[in-house]
Amino acid sequence: MPNYQAVLFDFFGTLTCSVQRGAAHLGTAELLGCPSETLSEVLNRTYYERATGRIGDAETTMRWVCAQAGVHPSDPALRAAVVSRHRAIRADTRLRADAVPVLAALRGRGVRTGVISDCTHELPAFLPQLPVAPLLDVRVFSVQVGRCKPDAALYLTACRRLGLAPDDCLYVGDGGSQELTGAEQAGMTAVRLAAPDLAEHMVFNADQWRGTTLGTLREVLDLVDAGLTAAAVGTS
Repeated sequence: MPNYQAVLFDFFGTLTCSVQRGAAHLGTAELLGCPSETLSEVLNRTYYERATGRIGDAETTMRWVCAQAGVHPSDPALRAAVVSRHRAIRADTRLRADAVPVLAALRGRGVRTGVISDCTHELPAFLPQLPVAPLLDVRVFSVQVGRCKPDAALYLTACRRLGLAPDDCLYVGDGGSQELTGAEQAGMTAVRLAAPDLAEHMVFNADQWRGTTLGTLREVLDLVDAGLTAAAVGTS
């Protein structure tokens, strides 16, 4: 059993409950003068392009999305829509009840923690305001790295910032974006969180996972404790 030095988590659907676009997104569509169904279709279709950050900042990206949707809002309306979308995504984000306790317990065991997330500009802006923020040693966002999962660059960036090798790290995710396969290919151990609420989670490019599966975040502590016990026995 590996003695993990760090546990790295996906964010949406892993540290948070399942995510679907809530009613607040309707306000963004209204500000843009765009049917909500059209906006959702464009957002779904262009997710990975936007999540790399290569289109530009939040306002430039929103303007590009509007062009894809065939609408041309005024500059004030577009800026208001950027703010509206930020608020809508924040409203969709509900941390799991065990997220903070599990992160705190890992830190108490001397295990480093972090987030590796495919995301657009909003998450890096509001994550510092969340209760998990002080409990994360590293935060790696696709929109800042310029790559999306399963690209090894995301996982190796986290390792480099922690000063650890990939095989020192456990990766936990719901399986979107083939993240578990990506973590394994980068040299980490990967496990899938399959909490019941994830049946309703918005997922792109899901893994066909046959490896270890957990029902709750708290089960991560069992894996870490097993590794710590094995290491203690090996040195006794």
